[in-house]
Amino acid sequence: MATPLRHVRQVVHDDRPATPAERDWAAQTADQIEKVVVGIRSKTADPLDRIVRIVVYGLVAAALGTAALVLLSAALVRAVDVAVPGEVWSAHVIVGGIFTLAGLFLWTKRRQKADDKS
Repeated sequence: MATPLRHVRQVVHDDRPATPAERDWAAQTADQIEKVVVGIRSKTADPLDRIVRIVVYGLVAAALGTAALVLLSAALVRAVDVAVPGEVWSAHVIVGGIFTLAGLFLWTKRRQKADDKS
């Protein structure tokens, strides 16, 4: 059985020395390709990478903050229930009143839009 030609490699020996321009051509081409790729990446992928990081970390922070607020409000209800004698509904009323007063205070400090000032 004959050997397929794809396994045969022909080596050509060129005895003439390469000029400096021929020796540096490959390096110059590689450098130019790298400059173009880095330039494109710095204008496209790097800003997107920053935006994606901000969105992901923001979502994680929002989820952890929401969980912390829920747990703190439950702990506040439990603390008020222990401190105030009576049924648990009184603790809910007190904590609800605190949240309502805080909300009303923040509502008075809001900034109105220019068209709402009339």
